Amino acid sequence: MIAVMSDLPVRACVFPVVLALSLWTSPAVADPPTRGESLFATCSACHGAAGMGQPDGPAPVLAGQHERVLIRQLADYRDGTRWDPRMEHVARLRIVERPDDLVALAAFVSHLDASLPAAIGSGAGLDAGARAFVMECSVCHGATGQGDAVRGVPRLAGQHHGYLKRQVQDAVEGRRPRLQASHGPRFAALTALEIDGLADYLSRNARRVAPAPAR
Repeated sequence: MIAVMSDLPVRACVFPVVLALSLWTSPAVADPPTRGESLFATCSACHGAAGMGQPDGPAPVLAGQHERVLIRQLADYRDGTRWDPRMEHVARLRIVERPDDLVALAAFVSHLDASLPAAIGSGAGLDAGARAFVMECSVCHGATGQGDAVRGVPRLAGQHHGYLKRQVQDAVEGRRPRLQASHGPRFAALTALEIDGLADYLSRNARRVAPAPAR
């Protein structure tokens, strides 16, 4: 065996060892950011790096929201059919213009880790809110508020209490025309306690989100 090994060129024995050492000692190189991840850098200023928004309600949880919902809302802000001073400012920056940008951003956000809890309410109107949800909302949004990815029905589960409450009020008062048209009479029939409890109930429900596909 010694004689056989001695007949091999030195480089034939050394090269595999050098290659193995280089693989062992080289630092891991991170995957480059996707287009959606790069676009989300602007959004993270308000919505946070994890897409969890602001607990008191100015910016919603985006993590785990359905792609079709995100695309529609981004398009509404871009086209001026949904109003919010912060998002109107972002729309004027023209960061997300092309359809493929909308799709890439929505795909990235929809698969962000959705396991973090949302800010919840006081619990005072929880029972009334749960009843109101079952009677008025569950037919479209599902038994626990998970929405519908195929039909583009928003996921309400795990959204901040303050944000949900504000959206109901905005629809009733005409600041969200599309939502007012589809939900206005239903919201207007709810009491203040039911609105608060409805938002509280949904904020306590966990978001159930499929894992992101491998790159």
